[in-house]
Amino acid sequence: MANNLIKSNVCKASRLSVAPMMDWTDRHCRYLHRLLSREALLYSEMVTSPALVRGRARHLLRFDNAEHPVAVQLGGSDPAELAEATVMCAEEGYDEVNLNVGCPSDRVQSGFFGAVLMENPQLVADCVKAMIDASPVEVTVKCRIGVDDQDPEQVLPDFLKRVSDAGVTRFQIHARKAWLKGLSPKENRDIPPLDYPLVLKMKEQFPHLHLSINGGISSLEQAQVFLDQGMDGVMIGRTAYHAPADILQNADRLIYGTDHYAEVHDVVVAMYPYIDAHLNEGGKLHQITKHMLGLFAGRPGARQWRRYLSENAHRDGAGVETVQAALECLPRAAAV
Repeated sequence: MANNLIKSNVCKASRLSVAPMMDWTDRHCRYLHRLLSREALLYSEMVTSPALVRGRARHLLRFDNAEHPVAVQLGGSDPAELAEATVMCAEEGYDEVNLNVGCPSDRVQSGFFGAVLMENPQLVADCVKAMIDASPVEVTVKCRIGVDDQDPEQVLPDFLKRVSDAGVTRFQIHARKAWLKGLSPKENRDIPPLDYPLVLKMKEQFPHLHLSINGGISSLEQAQVFLDQGMDGVMIGRTAYHAPADILQNADRLIYGTDHYAEVHDVVVAMYPYIDAHLNEGGKLHQITKHMLGLFAGRPGARQWRRYLSENAHRDGAGVETVQAALECLPRAAAV
């Protein structure tokens, strides 16, 4: 019963989610994002199953309870190893375990996981079945519409059918192909054309699946259009990171229908105890403030805020007073 309730809550939260992004969506970033939105589903950056199982790097799964609902993304292609890693994630308390079938980087390809797995849907099915069998935590898949010379019109429905037949009911689909050779990961986020109509078509073809759309979405208004067109969820990446208030500050009201609204100034102040705790553990201020640089994007004083933190957060002994000084660079009206 408890597991069904968690699954229901996460499914509801996934109407809007912040995409897993390497080196960006770490635990400090997610804590900040949770202060802006109580409802949105937050994803970890990818953690590889070899790092957890062979490297015993369980510390990579650390997160704050305040981050719930929170999902962890795993990278891997060995069913048994992924199953063991999934058990670890469930034991740590994550609400969802997501398998990466979308990252196109050379490093990921060399480990035979990420987008290259679009070429082997049966292996993906074997992986998720092992993960589902090993743990009560819901297993989901984030994928592309295809890779290289594949025809997405044929590849994507076949992929969804095979993997859903193995037990997955929720997918996040990045509406671009991934080019495994010839394009960098950065270029793979911009150059292959978006095919939103294909993803919308998949929702019509697989009405029983919970499908979220991802790729190039940069506003809540755009997200709402996709929800109105029948998508179950919208996943936003870069804009949610670089201008988090633009996406998350009003998300609870517009996407979830609650009355929660966090003023950005108050969010900064609410970070102070978290920052102090991190520093007391031996951490550095810039490890947190690098995720806060875009909080005031597009508002008066944003440049001064960003510059002050960029120039001073790395200094020895930098602490909460550094953030307070940066906040004083802003007119109060800009911090709502």
